[in-house]
Amino acid sequence: MAWKTDWQVLINDQDLTSSWSRYLLSIAITDQAGTASDSCTLDVDDSDGQIRLPLGGQKIRVLLDRVPAFEGVIDSVTSSGGRSDGRKLAVSAKGFDTAGGAKTVQGFHLDDATLGEFIEAAGAEAGFSVTVNPALAGIARDYWSAEFESFLSLGERLARQFGGTFKLRGDRAVLARRGEGLSASGQPLPVITARYGANLIGWSLKPRDPRRTFAAGETRYFDREAGEVKTERVQFEGTEGVGDNVLRLAEATRSDAKATLEARGRESEREAGGGTITLDLAPGARAECDVVLIGARPGIDGTYRADSVSHRSDRNGGATTTISVKQPAGGAGTDAR
Repeated sequence: MAWKTDWQVLINDQDLTSSWSRYLLSIAITDQAGTASDSCTLDVDDSDGQIRLPLGGQKIRVLLDRVPAFEGVIDSVTSSGGRSDGRKLAVSAKGFDTAGGAKTVQGFHLDDATLGEFIEAAGAEAGFSVTVNPALAGIARDYWSAEFESFLSLGERLARQFGGTFKLRGDRAVLARRGEGLSASGQPLPVITARYGANLIGWSLKPRDPRRTFAAGETRYFDREAGEVKTERVQFEGTEGVGDNVLRLAEATRSDAKATLEARGRESEREAGGGTITLDLAPGARAECDVVLIGARPGIDGTYRADSVSHRSDRNGGATTTISVKQPAGGAGTDAR
């Protein structure tokens, strides 16, 4: 059967769309907010062995309906087959070279610097240019350290600590602030509309889950002027949770404690509910973008935040986008009738 989706595959900047048109079976792409790399898998019919074997480390780009959907590096190629099963290739790619500098262990520190300056220094050491959301870039501390950890591990640790999303794409690293619908540069991400009777295929949503939220956060810090350990407490807004999210590890200063608790507050708001929405292919959907659900039912309709996005297209059918969503808003969870 002929493809119903307009796709394009480039390996090391060579357009293989024409030569692969008879052989490409399916495309699967995943973009997740909480992990450091996107992923892509291409299944290829290898029955006559005419496709040149892709190699690990080669750059790859995939477009769906002429929209860039994936950019990264081939991670592995698996050949499978049998006497009655035919032969296939599975080309797996990641958003960055997993054998490169991202996994090299670093051990250094910076005094009197901002978060942006610190992670940019670590990125340069690993061979990455770094873009940091302005709201995170300006966080200042008198001491930052990479405790013999890779750039990948360091970025993920800082993202967890400050409520961000850390991504590696090619030779670029991005540290964005979670829950705002903005890219690392502060620009708005696209808004995806899923409408019943139009592009919406299905949904499974729990718009309210107070078990995963808190009313406030609390942690300790050391007050140097007073020479004693004190407690900082921040009230979380926008959640229906109860109880305090008490952190075990103490922070160095009050400003550090407040920044950490504010990040936990955004995470609590994000975990207030969620589920999955499946719609016709929406190649522009990205993790952290807003998803507006229309026509499901009162109390379920509303705006959600995309936590992960999966595009799936194959030669024998159409193409779909499945979005795992969190952070319900805009009426989700409230039936006003």
